[in-house]
Amino acid sequence: MCGILAVFGCSDTSQTKRARIIELSRRLRHRGPDWSGLHCHEDCYLAHQRLAIVDPASGDQPLYNEDKTVIVSVNGEIYNHMDLRAKLKAHEFRTGSDCEVIAHLYEEYGEDFVDMLDGMFSFVLLDTRDKSFIAARDAIGITPLYMGWGLDGSIWFASEMKALSDDCERFISFLPGHIYSSKSGELRRWYNPPWYSECIPSTPYDPLVLRQAFEKAVLKRLMTDVPFGVLLSGGLDSSLVAAVASRYLAESKVARQWGSNLHTFCIGLKGSPDLKAAREVADYLGTHHHEFYFTVQEGIDAIEEVIYHIETYDVTTIRASTPMFLMSRKIKSLGVKMVLSGEGSDEIFGGYLYFHKAPNKEELHQETCRKIKALHLYDCLRANKSTSAWGVEARVPFLDKEFINVAMNIDPQWKMVRPDIGRIEKWVLRNAFDDDQNPYLPKHILYRQKEQFSDGVGYSWIDGLKDHANRHVSDSMLTQASFIYPENTPTSKEAYYYRAIFEKFFPKNAARSTVPGGPSVACSTAKALEWDAAWSKNPDPSGRAALGIHAAAYDEAVDSHSSSGNNSSSFLDIPQKLQEGIVEATAMAI
Repeated sequence: MCGILAVFGCSDTSQTKRARIIELSRRLRHRGPDWSGLHCHEDCYLAHQRLAIVDPASGDQPLYNEDKTVIVSVNGEIYNHMDLRAKLKAHEFRTGSDCEVIAHLYEEYGEDFVDMLDGMFSFVLLDTRDKSFIAARDAIGITPLYMGWGLDGSIWFASEMKALSDDCERFISFLPGHIYSSKSGELRRWYNPPWYSECIPSTPYDPLVLRQAFEKAVLKRLMTDVPFGVLLSGGLDSSLVAAVASRYLAESKVARQWGSNLHTFCIGLKGSPDLKAAREVADYLGTHHHEFYFTVQEGIDAIEEVIYHIETYDVTTIRASTPMFLMSRKIKSLGVKMVLSGEGSDEIFGGYLYFHKAPNKEELHQETCRKIKALHLYDCLRANKSTSAWGVEARVPFLDKEFINVAMNIDPQWKMVRPDIGRIEKWVLRNAFDDDQNPYLPKHILYRQKEQFSDGVGYSWIDGLKDHANRHVSDSMLTQASFIYPENTPTSKEAYYYRAIFEKFFPKNAARSTVPGGPSVACSTAKALEWDAAWSKNPDPSGRAALGIHAAAYDEAVDSHSSSGNNSSSFLDIPQKLQEGIVEATAMAI
């Protein structure tokens, strides 16, 4: 990851303004500690804080076209840059940076090139020939971008709102899959896949097609010139990322730069479910595994810093961001700059436990669409900002454009949870990698049930947060919360505690409006609360709110298999170990 800051149409072009731009850009230096760059053209400024992943020696930004009339500042990775270079043979490239193609694509195709990019990115581009500019964000919003307006008529863009909050009268989160053009003065959507309309797909499920699409997504993310690893919680998603990466690492040029084994990383309270499961997966795959621990108090001590970096007061995001923030600091200390992570799978495949209550395939599919569209406000924000706080880049194979198209085109009937025939949540993904001849993972890992990240690091983590908030927020404070915080009013002491910290760092209305609100249970949208009337009585966003599902669903599935004698599913190979895991998880939660 890198940090970008761009300002267009400043009324003040003095040295004082330049110094102010440098000062604001410095607020993003944690995202890019390797080098700083600034380009000034009349009343326009493009600043950059670089994290050098590809071409560390010569890829400093801003980047230019041949005659330096086009300037671009980019945060992200363009995985198909070599293919794009081949289409731009008439252009002269100055660096080996994957992001330089953006300047030349603009020269060749104008503003309509963004959909050609395969990667995660936010960028701002200035054409000095007519002083026009564009800004764009990747399809899902893996990389952050904010847009703001100054009282002098200036337009601002930045990777984090802390670079805008003092100098912009108003700012917003730049929408994923959109482009802004100064020529039209409009924000328009460039990303228009079939699933975006939420129409119900009908393509039959093909496990081999799904497996190959995911393997391709992982492999393209091995593009790096620096040491890297995988964040491994021991759950299905991160374990599959690690399994695929470890299989192909020996064939990757980068593998020789930091040993022949894949490095994996996990964090948790001592004795947590994730630590145990991750160690087992690491041993199975033969990775060089790094196990980190934290205490509840260490997590609580980091909360203020976490909220400053992730720029949200959303309860679930803060709970999960804190262990990830602490782990990223440890990872950075090892000299690692890039990690692969498993975000996005639960949204695509209906993996959260509340999906057990989806009444039909139509509502399941529409909920997955809503969840993907909101990822930039939740999991993408967490993964990016928690790691970037320490100059580490997180790459997310499940959010590959091609993979999403394949997965979201499957008839959602195959994604429905069907205990009667042994289909648990994310069965289509599990089954795609259930290969007896060449196994990717042990069966009981492949079919391990979902844990929220904030639960998996240790169940006492959430309890500790709630206890801490209860000591700092009185009953009277919560009763009067609607007068203090009329927008997205906190409904719990924990939420009030986080909101107070957020307001200390970001006191403007514009800042609080970038954070989503509304009721949720176990990471659901507000719409999905209609699936179970009881959920409105327990709106805790933690996965543990669905603990009844967590403990009961597998027993139901196992019982139905035992009575039906149906041996067609590989789920039958593991009922005893699954039940053992359920008993253990339930006991820890109690």
